[in-house]
Amino acid sequence: MQIQMRSLLLTTLGVFALGTALIFTSCKQDKCKAVVCAYDGHCNEDGSCSCEVGYEGERCETITRAKYKGVWNVTEDGTLSNPANYALSVEDGTNIDEIIIRNINNKSNSQITAKVVRDTMYIANQEFHSSDNQTYTIEGKGYIIPESFYGLNGKMIVRYKVTNPTGEVNFYGMGGNDNPSVWNK
Repeated sequence: MQIQMRSLLLTTLGVFALGTALIFTSCKQDKCKAVVCAYDGHCNEDGSCSCEVGYEGERCETITRAKYKGVWNVTEDGTLSNPANYALSVEDGTNIDEIIIRNINNKSNSQITAKVVRDTMYIANQEFHSSDNQTYTIEGKGYIIPESFYGLNGKMIVRYKVTNPTGEVNFYGMGGNDNPSVWNK
């Protein structure tokens, strides 16, 4: 009788433990149930969003290139040029992660493309033309200073180089020149 009682007690405890385990595992909360990730973003198990290229924010609600758009006031001093202050403009490119920069290096007819990833802008090696139809080559990278960025205002540090038609290279924060181009809007 004592063995039957012990067996019954163990069976009861086993069934209780199994039932408790099933209840707790079935009560596991789906953290993505109330999360909507915009622009085809994907919800992770922890409830955070992974954004598609060109989007950012807690819920992928922000188009990354939007913060780059507008008119920027540029201050720069290259290795071959004198200090300069001028304005350039940034507008949407063809792809969601692309921008077009007009008047870079104070070349009024210039138009180049750049890719943006969060707070960084990448200028791939490419040619552009000045107002006198001369061909230049440009390459570089810039980053937004997050703590100086608010609303439509901000600051960006851009390091790039421009090769002129005769092959001379003008460095802005690259190639031993510690004077990057500073963009403010």
